[in-house]
Amino acid sequence: MTKNLRKNITPSQILENPNYLAISYGGYRSVSRRVQPTIPQLKEDMKILSAMGIKIIRTYNVHLPEANNILKAIDELNKENDTFEMYVMLGAWIDCKNAWTGFEPNHNEESERNPTEIEHAIELAKKYPEIIKIIAVGNEAMVKWATAYYVQPAVILKWVNYLQNLKKKGDLHKDLWITSSDNFASWGGGSPEYHTNDLNELIKAVDYVSLHTYPMHDTHYNPVFWGINETETKKSKEEQIEILMENALKYAISQYQAVKKYMKDIGIEKPIHIGETGWASVCNGFYGNAGAKATDEYKSGIFYKKMRKWTNDNKIACFYFEAFDEIWKDASNAGGSENHFGLFGIDGQAKWVIWDLVDKGVFKNLVRDGNIIKKTHEGNLKNLLDTIEIPLKK
Repeated sequence: MTKNLRKNITPSQILENPNYLAISYGGYRSVSRRVQPTIPQLKEDMKILSAMGIKIIRTYNVHLPEANNILKAIDELNKENDTFEMYVMLGAWIDCKNAWTGFEPNHNEESERNPTEIEHAIELAKKYPEIIKIIAVGNEAMVKWATAYYVQPAVILKWVNYLQNLKKKGDLHKDLWITSSDNFASWGGGSPEYHTNDLNELIKAVDYVSLHTYPMHDTHYNPVFWGINETETKKSKEEQIEILMENALKYAISQYQAVKKYMKDIGIEKPIHIGETGWASVCNGFYGNAGAKATDEYKSGIFYKKMRKWTNDNKIACFYFEAFDEIWKDASNAGGSENHFGLFGIDGQAKWVIWDLVDKGVFKNLVRDGNIIKKTHEGNLKNLLDTIEIPLKK
């Protein structure tokens, strides 16, 4: 693909094309984001993702060096190879007044630094118009369980309208899509407390809805779909897991459909894509073997495969969470689930779901921090299955 074709390809053409796989990406290797990934490290990661068919990544926190360096890394790869393709959904972090300060969060007012985040996103979108195809205003910024920082929809609406107006004036590329990336409930698929006029106006204002759905978390918080029946215990472990993960997929689809129904009820029809979904491979808390028995490499891999098939079959983009494990997310707890959502481990080991890509030689000559891409568990499926527990319905 030449530079002109990269520049002219539209978000719609990317998001609705199953050959343009999407993923959520963070390149952090350390327990602290103070240690920023280097451009060579980011280029290694982009090559790995490109080799497996990923062509658009989602990232956020534009005020940190990583976002700018990802764009530099992709730009350099574009210049090195005309056929290289990687696009970006850039997330601008939005939060409320007093978020992360120790003072009581004021969810009706926004943080004083939100305008800076938005302006930086604009600056990057102008600098890299052929790479940045989407700006997302906020990441789970409206969902009310985000008690430390959530804002009301009016705040998101204000900034979405601001960006849309810049497009109309020609200050941003006309084909740049604007959205917000949030929990399904925040988009009207949950309780009536979210059903407000401001939300309705926001749905009208965005170019598409970027929806988050996490059945894994609800194996603990709302386990209506989770566990096998007593009559199913005679089946093989693989068959039992197939039942579990098919039910998890159906649960995620029901959340997607709930948002679609809400939009139809208010008379709006526009694309809905998956901004985040994922399934951790390790957890020493609620979701692990001491709790819901949800997290392991095999179950997470089956969920990935099922989610990819459903979204690809329906021409829905899925920014699967996430590419590589990031251990800063729960720095004080190595076994915390937030550290283990990647398809790859920190050292580049390929988890079970992509063992087949290793076998096919997809990652030949590619490394992460000097480590070749090899299988976890030394590629022994029996050893992996032996560690897995099956939950019974409660």
